[in-house]
Formats: sequence, C-alpha cells, structure tokens
Amino acid sequence: MNILSSLTNRIFVGAALLVVIAISVAVYRVNAAVTTRAEADLQRGLNEAATLVDEFSRTQFEDFASKARLVANLPVLRAAVATDDAPTVAPVAKEYQEEIKADLFVVLDRSDRVLAGAGVVNQPADIAAALAGRGQARSATWVWPYAGGIMLVTSVPMEFLGSLVVGSSLDRAAVERIKEVTNSDIALIAGSHLVITTLPADYGAILEASAGQHGTFNVVLGREEYIARTQSLSPGGGGASALTAIVLRSRTEQTSFLQPLHREIAFTGLIAVLIATLFSYAIARTVTRPLRAVTATMREMAATGNLASSGPAVTRWDDEDARLLAATFRQLTTSLDKFQREAAQRERLSSLGRLSTVIAHEIRNPLMIIKTTLRGLKQQPTADAAAEAATSIEEEVTRLNAVVTGVLDFARPVRFEMTRADLAKICRGAAAAGCAGPDDAPVAVDIAPDAATAPVVTDPERLRGVLVNVLTNAQHAVAEVPRAGSPLIALRLRRADGQWRIDISDRGPGVAAEHLPRVFEPFFTTRRAGSGLGLAIGRNIIEGLGGTITMHSEPGNGATVTVVLPAPSVL
Repeated sequence: MNILSSLTNRIFVGAALLVVIAISVAVYRVNAAVTTRAEADLQRGLNEAATLVDEFSRTQFEDFASKARLVANLPVLRAAVATDDAPTVAPVAKEYQEEIKADLFVVLDRSDRVLAGAGVVNQPADIAAALAGRGQARSATWVWPYAGGIMLVTSVPMEFLGSLVVGSSLDRAAVERIKEVTNSDIALIAGSHLVITTLPADYGAILEASAGQHGTFNVVLGREEYIARTQSLSPGGGGASALTAIVLRSRTEQTSFLQPLHREIAFTGLIAVLIATLFSYAIARTVTRPLRAVTATMREMAATGNLASSGPAVTRWDDEDARLLAATFRQLTTSLDKFQREAAQRERLSSLGRLSTVIAHEIRNPLMIIKTTLRGLKQQPTADAAAEAATSIEEEVTRLNAVVTGVLDFARPVRFEMTRADLAKICRGAAAAGCAGPDDAPVAVDIAPDAATAPVVTDPERLRGVLVNVLTNAQHAVAEVPRAGSPLIALRLRRADGQWRIDISDRGPGVAAEHLPRVFEPFFTTRRAGSGLGLAIGRNIIEGLGGTITMHSEPGNGATVTVVLPAPSVL
C-alpha cells in the first residue's frame, strides 16, 4: 500500500511539506539577513575605525604643525635664537615645549647645530642629522622611528636664524588608546617594518606582508580570521619611512554570536515545524473524517447488505462540505434502500405473474387425478378401491400443499436476522443435517486450514437451510449410485480472492446440459415429487446475503453447487 494512497496522508504530507518549505525558507532568509547585517556592521565598523585612526593622527600632527609655526614666529624665541647662545635658548625652548605639550622640541641654528632640545623624546643630535640630510628643505614633515614608537616630525624654518623641529609621538600607549576608542586592533608599519601593534608579536611577518595591500582584505592570524584595511599616516607622502596603519577587526570575534543565533533560529524553526506538522495532521484528519465515516458505513452495508444505515454522524467540528456530504449520503442510502425494497417487490410480483400459468398447471394435474379417482370410486364402491382412492387423494393433496407452501415462501419478502457467525460451524451443522436419514450417504467435510475459523456476517439459519436443501438434492442424486470407494458427497470450505467459497459436490448422474441453465428457475425440477422451488428460494436467500450461487455439471460426472459469500475484512 502506497503511503500517498490515503487522502489523509496526501493532505498531511502536502501541508507538512508546505510548512517545512516555508519555515526553511524563512529560517534561511533570516540567517542570511543576520549574517549579511553582521558583515555589513563589521565592514562599517572597520571603515569607521580606519577613519578615526586617520583623523586622530592627522589632527594631532596638524595641531602640532600649526603650533610649531606660531612658536617659530614668537619674538621671545626668535630673540633667544638670535643670541646663538645655547644656555639662553634652552629655558625658552623648555617653556614652549611644555606649553604645546610636544614630545619633541628642538631648536637648530643656521648650521643645524642644536641650540636646545626638550620633550619626552629628546634626541636632538639624531634630529639634526635627519634635517641636515634634507638639504635646503628646511620646511618638511617626515616619520621618524625611534626606540619604542614613531615620531611624526615637522620642521619650521626661522628666517636667517635656524629651524624649529616639533614632533608628536605614537607609542604603544597611544596605540592602545586608539584601540579602545575604535574597538579595533592596530598595527603601525614604518616602511616595511612593523613598529607597534596591539596584536601578538608572532604575527609580525604576516602584518608586514599585508602592508602593501589596498582596500579591505581578509587575513588569518592564528585561529582567528580578521577583516583588515590599510591607512596611510605619512604626512609627507610615501618613501622608505612611510607610515602605514593596518586596522583589523576580528571576524571570528565579531560574528561569534551568529552560530548560537543560527542554532536558536534552527531550533525555533524545528519546534515550529513540529507544531505545524501536528496541526496539519489534525486538520487532515478533520477534513477526511467524514470520508472515512462514509467509507466505513459503505463497508458495513457491503458486508451486511443493509442499506437502512443512518450514515455517518456529523459533529460540530465538521464544515459545511462535510455536513452536505453526510446529508447527501443519508439521502442516497435511504433512496437506494427504498428502491431496493420496491424493486424486490416488483420482481416478486412479476415472478408471480409469470408463474401463474405454471402454478395453475401444477394445481390442475393433482385436481384432475383427484377427480378421476373419485369418479372411479363411484363406479366401483368397494372397500379396497376406496382405500386406494383415499391414498391417491392424500398424495395429491400433499403435493398441492407443497406447491402452495413453496409459492408462498418464494413470494413473501425474505427477512434476514444478520449476526456474526462462524461459517465453518454452519457448514458442519448443515453436513450433519444433510445425512441424518438412515439411508443417506455420508457427507465428507473438507475445511481448509485458513478457514478453520471463518468469520462472517449472515443469517445463520437461512444459510444453513440453503446448504441442507442442496445436500438433500445431492442425496437424491446419489440414491441409486453404489457406495463403494470415495464419499459420494463432499462439502468443501475455503477462502478465495478475499471471499468464502463453499463447494457441494456429488457423484450422481449429473444434470443434462439443456437443463443446467434452468435449475434455479421456479418450478423447474427433474424429479416427479419435487416442487422445483428449493433452488429458486435458495438463490433469493444467498443473493440477499450478498453472495452468489451457481451449479456446474457434466452428465455422468455428478454436479457441483458453489456458494460464494463475502468475507468481512474486520469483524
């Protein structure tokens, strides 16, 4: 049986598939949207961090450059420098360095001799050498790496007096502050060498190799994946000492919330699928319940032959279509039951009309015999003649009574009392009754193993009567047959094609081919004492029980009567 052969299963599977597909698409789209949003936020945060780093360095440097130009033009400093006396310049330089909070403050004369130096990073000799290497370019900016950091240096010429060199440093503490503000890791590359980084020093080679990349790129450091961007911080352009900042954000850390979120969404989707599946099954059962009820009622009608069933009940949960189906089914079964009764009545009336001639013939013959017997009795009124006439009259009256009784049984409606019964037990009882006479041949009962218990819904007494009548006909057929050898009459019960099959066979002379089609017609018989109504009544009963009865015979090889009855699937 195919799982989709059931309407309930098809509705359930279809609804469940729609729910699974819809929720799966929703979960996928939500996960994709969340992932895309997280990546966009990561990219936007990286860009903002790079911009902040650039603005921080640019603002800090430009601030010091402006202050340097202002200080270089102050009369007090210029007057001190004009003395060309280092002790005179030193306190003035120290005062202005503290005022502008410069990390480097160096005053040079016209020959690049250091007149004064102040600041956190105080290496005036190196600054003088760096400035001297630039020739006449007294107004310049450059990056100066030193032990522990990077200095952004600007040189301001003091006309005819010398130069003022001011610097702002970027050390590890400053980089750590930038990291806190931007929530990003920073690596400062001077030229091609890593100077400062907030990441472990083990990643120096990878960071130095990444300094030449442009735009946004991905880099794997240890077990974490980073999204990175380079930002030039050199105020004077590129060169061997160009300062480049690599701003990095950990994709692994920033998107770590996605995996638990995906699991939570998937779990929620699974719960939604389970709940929706249960609702789908409940809805499918609700939709198909009326159909199942109709099918069960039809199965019961097929098994019992009773069309007067009330039909499936309607509940308050059924919709209008279900109510209409149940009402229509009840109308249909009521109409069919009424039609069946009317058809049976018409058939009986029609049969009685057709049989009126036969009945008249059957009655006229005994009456003529009685009349002839009485006439002979009048002519020979002796005691022996009277006794013989009385016997003949009694036989003919008995024959008339049998004809009338058979006609009444055939004409009146057959009323069944359906109940559950064991067909094997009915067959054994019929076989015992069919050979109860002292001269009757024994009946061999053969019940197949799968029919040892044969459940059936039928009228046991009427079915038993039909079987006994068929066995009685078989006894008459074998009355003149020698009883040597195998049994002359056999009753077999077996299951075939989902139905119960009863075969009653005899080894009598059989039925002639021209008589075989008429054996179930009323008043047809090949025996002088028979009424010809037994098999006709038996056919009405078997058909009323929902079965069929047929006869097969070959002259000289006996006859077989086969009764087929429905076997209910559930009893």
